[in-house]
Amino acid sequence: MINEGVMELVGGFMVMVSIVGFFLTVLWFVLPFVIFAMKGKLDRSHIILEDIEKRLTAIEARLDMVVPLASAASNSEVSTEIPPSQAPPSSGGE
Repeated sequence: MINEGVMELVGGFMVMVSIVGFFLTVLWFVLPFVIFAMKGKLDRSHIILEDIEKRLTAIEARLDMVVPLASAASNSEVSTEIPPSQAPPSSGGE
């Protein structure tokens, strides 16, 4: 005959399998709706990013009209030194 302890162990295991199966079933039914909701948000994000890219392109075009980068770079060299009038103040600990 089968020991009662073994039957209790198998019964507990079956309860755990039933609970996991229930959660997987719920997940199986809910997941398509989550995916469709994410798809809509992703499509909206893509449209917004395209709009931002168009705006940045327009800003770059306006800046190129105001200051042509090629002629500005070839006509003068850019100095990286800070003039003494704009230098940050020295620290008080020295």
